[in-house]
Amino acid sequence: MSPLFRRAVAVAVAAIVALAVSSAPAQADAAGQLNASDMTLLIGLRQAALWEIPAAKAAAEKGSTAKVRQAGQKLDEAQSQLDQQTVDVIGKLGVTVRPALTAEQQAVQGKLETATGAQYDRLFVNSLRNGYGFLYTIIGEVRSSTRVGLIRQLADQANVAFLGYMQTLENTGLVQAQSLAPAAIPPAQDLSTLGMAEANAGLSAPISPTVLWLLAAAALCMAAVVGLRMVRNRRRTADPRLAVRRG
Repeated sequence: MSPLFRRAVAVAVAAIVALAVSSAPAQADAAGQLNASDMTLLIGLRQAALWEIPAAKAAAEKGSTAKVRQAGQKLDEAQSQLDQQTVDVIGKLGVTVRPALTAEQQAVQGKLETATGAQYDRLFVNSLRNGYGFLYTIIGEVRSSTRVGLIRQLADQANVAFLGYMQTLENTGLVQAQSLAPAAIPPAQDLSTLGMAEANAGLSAPISPTVLWLLAAAALCMAAVVGLRMVRNRRRTADPRLAVRRG
């Protein structure tokens, strides 16, 4: 086999392999491919459930108004469902998540246990609304950057769920706007095209599948042409009449 033929075949094979790799769906559900932000979402969802679900259960009975009691019951059911979905994803990924309440969350729990009446209603609604709002921004960040399919699906579910949680609490009419944390939005100049380009300067655009197909086709054609020439040369060498003519 001539060096030219081997080279043509090698180029064709390389092009086809590159096309197959670029066309194949990314398998990113392995636990080894989780990053810190993915784990932050898993831990955050489980950690929130540790105190927000019990708080919602209590509000369903302890709330001084029908709206607060209904909100507590609705949040209890909805967040329990999301928590089970989170546990299922953690099991599929094979990771270990051991959530623990923060000192601030424990303090809120203590206040809710001692508060009563209208004070309890306001504390319950605004404490959970702030907690949901904080985690809601994290869900969006993880959803936009994760490479893990299961995390992406969970973030989609959590995004819809947390939006519903906040709306449920806001419908009680007890959310105090002044108590809401300000949005963590980057400076305006960072949202410009230049800023976005600089932020992604380390990324390279993937090769177009069309280009790879053309490359593979051209390489295969070259290999075929070289192969035909080799066959013709061998026939000429093997034919005695051609040998006589050359002699």
